[in-house]
Amino acid sequence: MGLQQTLKALADPIRREILNMLKAGRMSAGEITDHFPVTGASISRHLSVLKEADLVRDTREGQFIFYELNASVLEEMLLWVKDLKGDQEHD
Repeated sequence: MGLQQTLKALADPIRREILNMLKAGRMSAGEITDHFPVTGASISRHLSVLKEADLVRDTREGQFIFYELNASVLEEMLLWVKDLKGDQEHD
């Protein structure tokens, strides 16, 4: 996915909090929704944006959809930022 899509996904505080929650492991959409004072439809949209940016993966199990963090995109972004920063060490 593109950097612009990743940055857009990370711009929203609810989406950042969802990613923070998923650090501990996979969660169902309902479990995620329970943590926020917004509608399930709103959380569903946030999850869609994160999924489109490839920041989360989803797995359907019966009637439930579970989400988990996809750290590889974040690692790529950190490498890009590090490269952008350049070598700042001076002897």
